[in-house]
Amino acid sequence: MASASTPTPTPTGNERIARRFPEEVASEGNIGLIDEICAEDVLDHSPLGEVRGRDDLKAQISGLRESFSDFSATVEDAITEGDTVAMRVTLRGTHDGTFMDIEPTGKTVEVGNMLFTRIEDGMIAERWVQPDMLGMLTQLGAVEPPEP
Repeated sequence: MASASTPTPTPTGNERIARRFPEEVASEGNIGLIDEICAEDVLDHSPLGEVRGRDDLKAQISGLRESFSDFSATVEDAITEGDTVAMRVTLRGTHDGTFMDIEPTGKTVEVGNMLFTRIEDGMIAERWVQPDMLGMLTQLGAVEPPEP
């Protein structure tokens, strides 16, 4: 007996706004979109440091894309609860620029990332970005893999 597949729902409301950051800003490099979808005093928490404001966020994302020129962020799952959207994202890229004082290795990395985005008045007000930094640094050869 063949099973019918359930179509993936089209994101609406807060999820649609939140998804634009990984899909269009991070993956496509549309840094200018930050002005359209982020609050002026947007607050971003990540292992790279906490930044506040559109200009600092643009600089952080631009730096990431300079370190991984083919950087992409693929949204795998998203769940919305009130004003917050939780997303499971896969990050990929080739390390061809300095990243966290690590000289370019030419290695391709792929890591999981948990991204929580708070929407306020139709704009991204706050983001919490939690990539698998140990996995990334291990793939770059900057740290030894953990013992099994």
